[in-house]
Parts: sequence; structure tokens; C-alpha cells
Amino acid sequence: MILVMAISVLLADDQDAVRHGLRRILASQPDLTVVGEAADGRAAVRLARELRPDVALVDVRMPGIDGIEVTRLLAGPGAAVPVKVVVVTTFDLDEYVYPALRHGASGFVLKRSGPALLVEAVRAAVAGDTLVSPSVTVRLLRHVTGSGAPRTAGPVGSLTGREREIAGQVARGRTNAEIAARLFISAGTVKTHVASIQRKLGVRNRVGIAVVAWEMGLGEVDGPGR
Repeated sequence: MILVMAISVLLADDQDAVRHGLRRILASQPDLTVVGEAADGRAAVRLARELRPDVALVDVRMPGIDGIEVTRLLAGPGAAVPVKVVVVTTFDLDEYVYPALRHGASGFVLKRSGPALLVEAVRAAVAGDTLVSPSVTVRLLRHVTGSGAPRTAGPVGSLTGREREIAGQVARGRTNAEIAARLFISAGTVKTHVASIQRKLGVRNRVGIAVVAWEMGLGEVDGPGR
């Protein structure tokens, strides 16, 4: 029998009901366990340094010090005890997204994104990837790639037609399940294609795929499922 070490998670949110909801979501997964809860920023930093969780789920707006500063203290270059931080918030404002990612956040997830994306964000953080809610990703990428710079085939030229389709869907912020439904294939097939796309493009995660896809104009054309 092979034992799998559970991923330890610290919850930091000033609302009891939110922490309870997050705990229930994580408890439903056999590989995730909540090791502590904090209702303010200072407590979050203290507990993270004491408990050393694999991942801290941190709200932006908290008493004491906010989630952006918590992220800097736990995940920034000068962190005394580095901890992976995923920011979980109701607000997708640029004034939160950019600083959070700049200070080392391993994810930025909106509370309305649903349980599946939250769980995926925790696992991605442990794997060294960065997961950002699809709606936030699309807005950021449109801003970053909206300069009107000339486009070339670049690494996208190595993709098959189906891979180009899927890369475009990723760029539009769709999940594997949503892509599978639109292209009439299984979610497992989509996952295999996404892994192949990452390898061919030389990127580490879905955000990397989306960046290249938007630069090449693939995010501007919708796929089947009409």
C-alpha cells in the first residue's frame, strides 16, 4: 500500500463562514488537510511560521495587515520561512492582482470560481505552478498583449490544429471540462493535449499557454460548441 503525504493548508480570512466553507472544500479531498486558521493578517504570518504549511490560502482584506503584505512576508524574496501563498478573494481588482503576483503569490483565485479551481490552485502551488482565475487571466492578458505588436508564427507553429484550438480555449479562460464540452472530447484528452502544448511551447502552466496564445491571436477566435 502506497501512502501519499497530505498537502497541509493554512486558512486566513476574517470571516468565520468563509473559513468554514474553505475547510469543507479542502476536507473533501483525500490529499489536502487544514492545519490552522487565522482571522487576521498578523495571526496568519505567525501561524504560517509556526506550522510551516505547504500552502496558505489568504484573503486580501483582513484586519491588522492585509493579504498583499502577508503574501510578501510569507512568499516574497526575503521571507524568513517561505510558504506558498494562494490569494483567495472576492475582488479581482488590478490593484490586488499585480502586487500579489509580484510579491510571490502562487495563485490568485476568486471565491466565486468554485471548489474545483480552488483545489487545483492548491495542488498547482505545491507543484511550483501559478494558477490564476480564468476571468482574471483573460483580462490581464488582453491588457498585456493589446499593444498591437506584430505577430509571427513563433512556437505556435509546432502545434497541431487541435492543439491550436485548445490553446485558444485556454486563452479564453476555459477549464478542461468546459473545453471538452465545446470540442466534444473527454476532459482526459484535453488534459493530455494541454500537457503537450506546454511542452511544445516551453511554458510551465496554463497561464504560459494563454500568454503565447493571446500573442499569436488564438484567444480572439472561439472554437466549436456553438
